[in-house]
Amino acid sequence: MPFPLTNAQKRVLREIHADARGGKQMNRLLQGDVGSGKTVVAFMAMLIALDNGFQAALMAPTEILAQQHFESMTALAEGSGVRIGLLTGSTPARRRRELLETLAKGETDLLIGTHAIIEDWVKFADLGMVVVDEQHRFGVAQRARLWQKSATKPPHVLVMTATPIPRTLAMTLYGDLDVSVIDEMPPGRLPVTTVHKYESHRQRVFGLMREQIEKGHQVYVVYPMIEASETQDELNDLVSGFEAISREFPLPTYAVGIVHGQMKSADKEYEMQRFARRETQILVSTTVIEVGVNIPNATIMVIENADRFGLAQLHQLRGRVGRGGGEALCVLVTGFKLSADARERLKTMCETNNGFEIADVDLRLRGPGNIDGTQQSGMINLRLADLAKDGQLLQLARDTASEILEKDPGLSAPENAPLRATLEKMGKSEGWGKIG
Repeated sequence: MPFPLTNAQKRVLREIHADARGGKQMNRLLQGDVGSGKTVVAFMAMLIALDNGFQAALMAPTEILAQQHFESMTALAEGSGVRIGLLTGSTPARRRRELLETLAKGETDLLIGTHAIIEDWVKFADLGMVVVDEQHRFGVAQRARLWQKSATKPPHVLVMTATPIPRTLAMTLYGDLDVSVIDEMPPGRLPVTTVHKYESHRQRVFGLMREQIEKGHQVYVVYPMIEASETQDELNDLVSGFEAISREFPLPTYAVGIVHGQMKSADKEYEMQRFARRETQILVSTTVIEVGVNIPNATIMVIENADRFGLAQLHQLRGRVGRGGGEALCVLVTGFKLSADARERLKTMCETNNGFEIADVDLRLRGPGNIDGTQQSGMINLRLADLAKDGQLLQLARDTASEILEKDPGLSAPENAPLRATLEKMGKSEGWGKIG
């Protein structure tokens, strides 16, 4: 490895290793803040599978992120003989055919890709480990399809996220989703300072951007939508914002780039590469840069209409800056008219960089989703418990349930008759174990 692992990374790897040799399927959540080194842990977890004669797969939500994982893991695996493939929507047809053939024969060890991995025509010889990156970007059903890729037994599953969403917290309590936390940042990584500014502070925000550019750094400006619509005319949009920023930061002194989801992949990649090479100082974008974009020289993130973003998105976006180890700033810009929930989200972002604290607030504001279904957020009507407040009690209940099932899997003992009767009365829920 080109750097030493932190103690937290080593601890998590030991937990994954214990799961992998435990005789049952691993279903583990890996939580670590942006920049804490989750990718290296995931890579080494997949190497455990390869070492035992299995294949591994990593599914990422965007082509940019999949490409980045492919490049970094290819570099880490150099000289090891590990055969790594990349499969995305824009993989050329010929290369795709070759890759699918080698995958089915077991001649590709590690497949990295986007949603393309879960298509029916992607066949593995023997899939043993699946890593899902940025779990909140995938639906429950999409994750479940990866389970069906192994012909013999379901593969071990490692889910990575920088901010657990409410549903994940709920499944931690109700399902067999174990949690590993990388709670230690690599040496030199400073927390990002976050401030909230109103529209009326626009010139101050421009001043902060100009200050960082003069120091040789770069700036992200993120908008919630590409173009203004009649129904949401109070929102700032990317097209108008790009024009305003280009006027404020004119050529030839400054160069402004633009990236959004409606652009062709090649155009997006071109703009991202220009920013990476420091040919543009400001990148105006939508949330396409939310995950996986690694520009160490970017030190300031301006998020327009920040009240329209969820906490998980805000935390992810903020993680794009400060990756070079120095001081970094995230500026949340809003109008004066804010709901109570929006004010609490903004206040949370300004007060903490801790992913679990942010997730707890998210849980309280949004609800955990439908525990026996696939809905990812929304309030549920538990009669006795409050998932946000009764964490310890729910953990105790879960541990007690696990003990009962370990001693009496069929609930046939006389003392467990009421539990069995209640479950039978509720009826069988299909595949509860697969929901997480």
